[in-house]
Amino acid sequence: MNQRIVVVTGAASGNGLAITSRLLAGGDFVIAFDLSATALAKCEATEWAGWRDAVLTVAGDVSQEAAVLHMIDQAVKLHGRVDVLVNNAGITGNPLATDVHTTPVSEFDRVMAVNVRGVFLGCHAVLPHMLARRAGVILNIASVASFVAFPKRAAYTASKGAVVQLTRSIAVDYAQEGIRCNALCPGMIETPMTQWRLDQPDLRAQVLARIPQNEIGTTEDVAATAEFLIGPHARYMNGAALVMDGGYTAV
Repeated sequence: MNQRIVVVTGAASGNGLAITSRLLAGGDFVIAFDLSATALAKCEATEWAGWRDAVLTVAGDVSQEAAVLHMIDQAVKLHGRVDVLVNNAGITGNPLATDVHTTPVSEFDRVMAVNVRGVFLGCHAVLPHMLARRAGVILNIASVASFVAFPKRAAYTASKGAVVQLTRSIAVDYAQEGIRCNALCPGMIETPMTQWRLDQPDLRAQVLARIPQNEIGTTEDVAATAEFLIGPHARYMNGAALVMDGGYTAV
């Protein structure tokens, strides 16, 4: 298989780091986009040290159109195309982002800006290049919160539901142009974003009690599933929202 040119957002930590590392190990060239230039530099020096010729790091904010356009332009200037876009960057919101009547409007807007506007901007920027080649794959990282409401996480839940619907819209509008778009919906995964909760024995026990498989997922689980969804074996999957949650949403 020819080397794919892949863009991954939120690439320097958690699921994004695992996805980027797995794709680099598999022979892809990755444009790693993240808000933190410091975190990207650390990854280059450690996890990605063996693939320095196969990774381009770009720091920027996924919610800012100019930053996203710059990132896609960098990829196209370097390689002439983008084969795959993985919209992974996301936030849950700060401690004030809880139920609807107590969440500050500014914090609701921030969550939506990163989790929904960021996905839209990535797709908006890359689709013209994919249309020109009549080929491309987009993977949006959503959540089981796309289907079930996380208590006291109204903004996050709303944003992830929107990601799934945006995914479906893209599949419907662009499938005939040779472009696939799917969503991956992980359940509870051990990441820096969830660690504060999982490090507390009582809270960890509460989480596990709701998961029939009785275990927390890993970023490697997410990376392996992402690799499948963007690969040729998933060629007939389009507009799907694939849940991986140890049975959480089956209860």
